[in-house]
Amino acid sequence: MTGRSRLATVLAAVLLTVLGATPVGAHDPSPIFDGDGLWAPDADLTFDWSDTWMAPFDMRVAIKAGAADQNATRGSRAATFRALDGSKNLVVYGTEVVCGTGGLACMRRNPPSGYGLWFRENGHRFDWGTLRWCQLYDPFPNGCFDAETITLDELGHVQILDHHVNYTDGSDYLDSVVQTVSHAKPGVGWNAHAFGRCDVAQLQRQYDVTTTTRISTCLDDIPTTVSFSSSAGSVAWDGSVRLTARLRIADDPTVTFRLRGNDLDARTVVLQRRPPGGTWVDAQVLTGTGTPGTYAATLRLRATTEFRSVFRKPTDEPLLAITSATVRVTVNGGCSLPPCPQAVPATGER
Repeated sequence: MTGRSRLATVLAAVLLTVLGATPVGAHDPSPIFDGDGLWAPDADLTFDWSDTWMAPFDMRVAIKAGAADQNATRGSRAATFRALDGSKNLVVYGTEVVCGTGGLACMRRNPPSGYGLWFRENGHRFDWGTLRWCQLYDPFPNGCFDAETITLDELGHVQILDHHVNYTDGSDYLDSVVQTVSHAKPGVGWNAHAFGRCDVAQLQRQYDVTTTTRISTCLDDIPTTVSFSSSAGSVAWDGSVRLTARLRIADDPTVTFRLRGNDLDARTVVLQRRPPGGTWVDAQVLTGTGTPGTYAATLRLRATTEFRSVFRKPTDEPLLAITSATVRVTVNGGCSLPPCPQAVPATGER
């Protein structure tokens, strides 16, 4: 039965112990559920509590907080989640859950029809011991699981994320919240309240980004392009010229198709200038114009000058540096109306 014709039930098992070594992996984006479909970009997904199997108040607070964490850190145009009375998408708490025998929590997703979340009851007996939800204790005891973190994990699954593949030594555990093994307090990442960079990377690949969104460093280097133009090829002495650059992700087959060709706003694009055949120097940072991916500056010129725009590789994104072609603006004539700049005196003149 295909993903289109069935309710996709995925057991997001959250286990305490690992049977054998973790698979060898790299800092790759978290994988996805193949064939399960996507929500519409920026979809507004709601949920309500099961009347029959309602979570305790403190659990409900934590689940709503996990939804807010998801919305704030998704770094993409993935869906957002919010509680709404009467929503058909239910959160179930208790013994009547669809999780596998080892699962603390699980979900079902069936875009665009709906989804559901299930949480085991506090005190549930597993082979390894008794489940404790941190939010139901004051203070949180060691060995408890943070319901807010587990909610974030499950909503990552609802989006489309499968479990992250970690390095064998687990040193990249914090790169993802969507883990096969979620840690109890005080294990590393037990109370992570933001998607990891490799969760975000896959959400960006699947759902696209806005022009100002920073691209996750979990993605490989991404080539960029920059076009550059002048409003005029020549001006009179002290005349104005407008220089415009447009920065984009390259329309390159090596770039995931959702990101390919995207305009890039809120980046630093530098204008460089030189006299013809001279040395390039940074003149100023170009200003965003409000047109996607476009940066510009207006200058007054008194000498023929060559210009280009430069985007340098940022430290917080995998975008590659790019330099535009050179544009030459010729200045015709000289100063005709006083006061004019004083000429440089000849040798020996005073």
